[in-house]
Amino acid sequence: MSFFVETFIGGLLAGVMYSLVAIGFVLIYKASGVFNFAQGSMVLCAGLTFVTMRDRGIDFWLAGLITLTIMVAIAIAVERVVLRPLVNRPQITLFMATLGLSFVIEGIAQIAMGASVHELDLGIVDTPITVGEVQVSQFDLVAAATAGVLVIALSIFFNWTRVGIALRAIADDPLAARSIGIRLQTLWQIVWGVAGFVSLVAGLLWGARQGVQFALTLVVLKALPVLIIGGFTSITGAIVGGLIVGASDSLAEIYLGSLLGGSVSTWFSYVLAVGFLLVRPTGLFGDAPIERI
Repeated sequence: MSFFVETFIGGLLAGVMYSLVAIGFVLIYKASGVFNFAQGSMVLCAGLTFVTMRDRGIDFWLAGLITLTIMVAIAIAVERVVLRPLVNRPQITLFMATLGLSFVIEGIAQIAMGASVHELDLGIVDTPITVGEVQVSQFDLVAAATAGVLVIALSIFFNWTRVGIALRAIADDPLAARSIGIRLQTLWQIVWGVAGFVSLVAGLLWGARQGVQFALTLVVLKALPVLIIGGFTSITGAIVGGLIVGASDSLAEIYLGSLLGGSVSTWFSYVLAVGFLLVRPTGLFGDAPIERI
């Protein structure tokens, strides 16, 4: 029983890491309806920029501040230069623009900072803590706590600030929001800037876990079932979806993988996501579309 609990808790904590990436998608999709496929590249860029600063002897906090400034600047530039001219275009056009943008960001990052794998040390001791008969990773606990603080802060931002309320109005009806004087472009830049900050947090934690390398961009693929299960418009859904994906992957790998004679964690979450699409297409916390005839 203790092995099951340990596997389950480990899966939940690992799922929080996927949620961090998914939150970046939710922020942008919630405010502008754009599925930003370049979010994975932004995670890579954040981790690579930070570790490059550290390799050059820059202080930890100063390197973090410089990286944050760069990520926010990149996010705002993407909104201003790439996506704003494509407003009111079909969704597939916006998606393809972000898909192409992901390769551009990867290429520029590789030219500027190289393609070598870098080790990233955040000073977090990754040794297990024993609670009763269950061992829990300290790194996973720190990552989960970080995600929890981030979710609370973003929830307060969206629900209790004037900017957050305006963003919710834009998400509900952009034309009505503009008609009452809400400046869409300014608020979109704020959202993209916050998404750049989220990319930095996710990039640091993922880089510390598996090294800063170009495989970090593939994290975006694991975030897709998280979004489908939790809902594309809910920050809470991103967290819950991540927990479901992390726990189900870990348990399926141990118990289902032994029956099938191979690894199942690479595809099980996608099967689970397809099941959710059939039963609840908008996800657990997603907003159902309202069609007016």
